[in-house]
Amino acid sequence: MIRVGIIGATGYTGAELVRILSMHPDVTLSLLTSRQHAGVAYQKIYPAMTNRVDLVCEAFDYDRVAEMVDVVFMALPHRLPMEYVPELLKRGKKVVDLSADFRFADPSLYEAAYQPHTAKTVLSSAVYGLSEVFTKQIQQAYLIGNPGCYPTSVILPLFPLLKAGFLDTESIIADAKSGVSGAGRGATLTTHFCEVNESFKAYKVGNHRHNPEMNEKLSLAAGKPVRITFVPHLLPIARGMETTIYADLVRAVDPSDISRCLADFYAGRPFIRITENGRPPDTLHVKGTNFCDIGFVIEKTGRRIILMSAIDNLVKGASGQAVQNMNIMMGLDETRGLSLFPFPL
Repeated sequence: MIRVGIIGATGYTGAELVRILSMHPDVTLSLLTSRQHAGVAYQKIYPAMTNRVDLVCEAFDYDRVAEMVDVVFMALPHRLPMEYVPELLKRGKKVVDLSADFRFADPSLYEAAYQPHTAKTVLSSAVYGLSEVFTKQIQQAYLIGNPGCYPTSVILPLFPLLKAGFLDTESIIADAKSGVSGAGRGATLTTHFCEVNESFKAYKVGNHRHNPEMNEKLSLAAGKPVRITFVPHLLPIARGMETTIYADLVRAVDPSDISRCLADFYAGRPFIRITENGRPPDTLHVKGTNFCDIGFVIEKTGRRIILMSAIDNLVKGASGQAVQNMNIMMGLDETRGLSLFPFPL
């Protein structure tokens, strides 16, 4: 059994990790840490876990992690993982980090969007954990930078088509909507019920810090610089993410060409589902699961494509993909512990 620890287990992504890993057939959930709730039984923080998780939250301690854990999930705010990860790697632990600290190959891009990077030597060994795209690298990795939820929903539909040369790289616009859980568990005015309920709005237009993450990975797919226009929106729902992407095609194509490109690229990858006949993906159909549903429509002119994706921002957009990465890293089938059946309603 793989002994797993979750550092920062009481946030939304931490709780989702607990939910998924407590059902994983190859995992023993050995350690949960929390700065705010050290010494408190986890089921008291999340009563839904009563009679399912009997661990008590602990303060973070390197020696305790070294003794108890084989794989560490870092579910902490940006900046903190940079402090902890180098020492954990020295102690032989494999790490999946859900913050942005190890997502970028170019540290200057991280620093422009976040803060100075204090673990650049470690950053160079990190692998970007978009499971279906960088599988071979993940298999050999000790440190995974788990993608953000918005980048997951944007990159998965675009990567195969950019790699195949279908798209005009200067024309891409991504319009994404997220449930409120994407903002984290900490209370703020903008995520207060009265501010969110019966409200729909864009935010951080033109300067969202996930944009550089998308640009870096999409440029890798295209083989040249890609700079997309990205606009996020906040939906008055707890969880779920729907993204609509608009791009010009470099030539007129038949829909079957796009279908074949997506199907071939994601052949054998059980968490990618291509919808049929232009049916738009729906957040309801992926809720609580690790699926990413992808659909598309080509406009009647034949020169512009509308791509659509739907994910659960806490699962495929965070904790589920993190577990998928652990599975790949540890030589397990990528679906282990992730057979989360979708809610029909």
